[in-house]
Amino acid sequence: MKLIEQGLKKALIQFDAEQKNISYLNCNKKYRYSDPEEKVRAETYLSLILDYGYEPEKIDLEFKVPHRTPNNLADIVVFKDKAFKTPYIVVECKKADISEAEFSQAIEQGFGNANSLKAKFLWIESGVKQNFYNVADFPSMEREVNKIANLPKLNEKEGNAFKYTKAGKKGGVELEKVEQAELTRVFKKCHDALWDGGKRNPSEAFDELDKLIFCKIWDERTPRKPGTPYDFQIFSNEKAVNLLNRVKGLYAEGRKKDAEVFKEDIRLIAAELETVVGYLSKLNLSETDLDSKGRAFETFMGDFFRGDFGQYFTPRPIVQFVIDSLPFGNENMMLDPACGSGGFLLYELDKVRHQADKMVEEGYFKSDSREHYAYWHDFAERNLFGIEISEQIARTAKMNMIIHDDGHTNVVAFDGLVAAEKLAHETGNQNFKLGTFDFIATNPPFGSSIKKSEKRYLADYDLGNKGVDWVDAKLKNINLNKQDVRIQQSTEVLFIEQCFNYLKADGVLAMVVPDGILTNSSLQYVRDWVENHFRILAVVSMPQTAFSATGAGVKSSVIFLRKYSEEKIAAILEIRARLQDSLFEKAEYGVAIEELEQEKKRVVKKGDAGCQAIDDAWVNKLESLKAQGSLTAGLRKELQKEAKVERKAYEASEGFKVWKVEVTDGFNERIRNLKEALQEDYVEQVKREVTDYPIFMAIAENIGYDATGRETGVNELVPLAGELRRFIESVIEEQADFFQLASL
Repeated sequence: MKLIEQGLKKALIQFDAEQKNISYLNCNKKYRYSDPEEKVRAETYLSLILDYGYEPEKIDLEFKVPHRTPNNLADIVVFKDKAFKTPYIVVECKKADISEAEFSQAIEQGFGNANSLKAKFLWIESGVKQNFYNVADFPSMEREVNKIANLPKLNEKEGNAFKYTKAGKKGGVELEKVEQAELTRVFKKCHDALWDGGKRNPSEAFDELDKLIFCKIWDERTPRKPGTPYDFQIFSNEKAVNLLNRVKGLYAEGRKKDAEVFKEDIRLIAAELETVVGYLSKLNLSETDLDSKGRAFETFMGDFFRGDFGQYFTPRPIVQFVIDSLPFGNENMMLDPACGSGGFLLYELDKVRHQADKMVEEGYFKSDSREHYAYWHDFAERNLFGIEISEQIARTAKMNMIIHDDGHTNVVAFDGLVAAEKLAHETGNQNFKLGTFDFIATNPPFGSSIKKSEKRYLADYDLGNKGVDWVDAKLKNINLNKQDVRIQQSTEVLFIEQCFNYLKADGVLAMVVPDGILTNSSLQYVRDWVENHFRILAVVSMPQTAFSATGAGVKSSVIFLRKYSEEKIAAILEIRARLQDSLFEKAEYGVAIEELEQEKKRVVKKGDAGCQAIDDAWVNKLESLKAQGSLTAGLRKELQKEAKVERKAYEASEGFKVWKVEVTDGFNERIRNLKEALQEDYVEQVKREVTDYPIFMAIAENIGYDATGRETGVNELVPLAGELRRFIESVIEEQADFFQLASL
C-alpha cells in the first residue's frame, strides 16, 4: 500500500469517490480497481516509476501488440521514447491467486508480446510472485538462462546479477516485511506448487516447504555485510540446478546446528525449488512482525492439518487465556507433553518476550541490547520443552518456533506418555526429567485410548490400574492396594498423571480436559486421585462450541492444578485411611452392610415358599419313616438325593428365578443405599479435612469467536485471565484469602 499512497501524493493515480475505479493520470486511462488484476497492475505501474525511475510519460497501459490476435494488449509497456516507438520493457500482470500453470501461461503470453514488440525485457507479476527475463539477447524459446534477478533501473544497461542485498546496499533491494494475509497466501501458493495437483501427497509437499522455509530463515540469519546478496534468491542467467545446489548448501549448513529439525534431504527437482524460491525470496521472515508471521503460519498450518490429518489445534483465545493466567517468568521451566504444532510454547515465549520489552520501558536495560535478547532467548533455548508423538507435527512445531525467532531446540518427536528415562535415552535430550518443571500447559488428545495389549507402560500408571473400592475391600477383607492393569485407559486421564510426574512439588498444571472427567460418576476414581495429588486451583468451563471451528465438538473445561509434595500426599492418604476406618466402624454403615449381606445369603439359600414346601415334605417323610422304624441310612440318602433333584428342578423354573431376582435386588438396593450414604458421608469428611480450600470457578460463555471461528468482538476470557492469575499468585504466595482481598 505504500506505493499506492506515494502514487496518490505524486498525482500519478487517482481514485473515484467509492474507490471502484482508478485513473492513471499520465496515460489518461481509467480502469475498474475492484478487479484483482488491476490492483496488481497499479502496484507494478507505480513500482516502475517510483522504484525503477522510469518516466511516466514513456509508459503506456493496454498497448496494442501488432502481429498478434486482433485484441491482444500488453498490460504495461515501458518505452525508450515519449512517442511510444521503441518498446523497452513489457509487463504481464495477473491476479494473486492464479495457479502455477496459469503463471506459466502468462510467461508465454508475455514472451509473445515482448517478441512482437521487440522489447528487451519482460516482467511477469502476480502480486505474490515475479519473474524477469532478458528477451532480446537470447533465442525466442529460451526460458531459463535468460531469467534475470531484476530489471535495470533507468539509465542502467543491465541490472545486478542479484536483486536482494543486505540493507539494500550496492544497487540491491532489502527484503520485504509483509502482512499476515499476504504471507498466508504465499505459504499456500508454495504448497500448491509443490503439491502440483497430486504430483506428491499434501503431507510430503508440506515437509518440503518446511525445509525451504528453514533454508530461507537460515539465509536471513547468516551474518553478511551490507550490500552482500542473499543466497536464497534467483540470480541472473543462472540455471535452476545451480540454485538448487546453493539452497542445498544452506540446508546442509543449517542442519549442522539443528540436526534434529530435519533428518531427510531436500527432495525437490531444480524447477520445483526455483518456483518456491520465486515466491519466498522477497520476504523478510526474520523481520516481519512476529504476530503477523505467526498467525500466517498457524492459519496455513491449521487449515492444512485439519484437512490432511484431522488434528484439532487449540484455538488462540484459549491458549492466550491459559498463558495469561499462569504467573511465570523467564527463569521457570515450561513443558507441553502433547505440544502439537507448539501453540502453548509459542505463547509462553511471546509472554516472556513482552516481559523483556516491559523491562526496557522500566529502564532495566536498553531495547535490542544483549541483556534484552538474552532475557527471552535464553528462556527459549533452555526453558521451553515440548513433546509431540507425530514426527511430522513435531517437525512443524520446530519450524513454528523457528519462524517465531527460536525455542525449537527442546521439542522432540516422541510419545509423551512413555517413561522419561526412555525418552531421554532415545532422543538424546537429557533435560526431560521427572520433577523438574515449574509449569505445564497442555491440551492432550481426547477420545483415544491406550490399550494394555499395545502399550506395556499402561501398567506403570496408577490410573492405568484398577484398584479396589475401599468399601468392598473392607467387606471382603481385601488389601486396598491390590491393583490389576486396566484393559485400556483414555489418553487424557493418563496425561494428568504424566504431568504430575514431570512437575516439581508446587508446580502448576493447566490442562484442557473433556467435561466427562469432571462429571462422569464412573470417573470418580480419577477425581479422587487428582484430589490426593493436587491442590485444585481453578476450573473454567468453555462453551460447547469452543472447539467446533477446529472440527471437534467435545464440551471442555480448563483445569488448573498445583502439585502436592510427597509429604502432603502421604498425609492426605493417611487422613483418607483414618476416615474410612472410622466411618466403616459405625453401626449404621459397616455393621449394617455386613448384616444385610449375611441376611441376603440366608434368605436366598432358604428359598421361596416352593423351595420350603419341598424341604418340608422331605423332612416330614423322614419323620414318618423313622416313626414306623423303616428308615435306613441308605433310604435316607436316597430320599435326600431325590429332594435335591426336585429342588434343583424347581429352582430352574421361571417363577423361582423371578423371586430370586426380586429378593436379591431388594437387598442389593438397601446395601447400595447404605454404601452411597457411607460414600457421601466420606466425601463430606474429605471436603472438611482434605479439600477445604477455595477454588476459582468460572463459566465462559463468549470466548471471542463463534462456532464457525468468526470473531465476535467479546471475549470473557481476557478479564478472567487477570483475575485467575492474581488468585493463583495468592495461593502460591500464601496470601490471605483472595476473595476477601478482592472485595476490599
